[in-house]
Amino acid sequence: MHSSTFEYLKPDDAQINLMREAREASKKYAQTLDEVLPEGPDKTYIFRKLRELAMWANVAITRLPDGTPRT
Repeated sequence: MHSSTFEYLKPDDAQINLMREAREASKKYAQTLDEVLPEGPDKTYIFRKLRELAMWANVAITRLPDGTPRT
């Protein structure tokens, strides 16, 4: 594990653009799911997990698997 694994890494401009793209893809997927899924606890769970996945996508954009910052 890299020493900065639990530290904040400020994304560079290219990473910010990738994060924006990933966020838009997540939002589009969420909108589709919102239209087709019935209301209830399963839908709530799905949206919580989708939010979590969107956050992990940001981590993947800024870090390598061992936590090393991407360059």
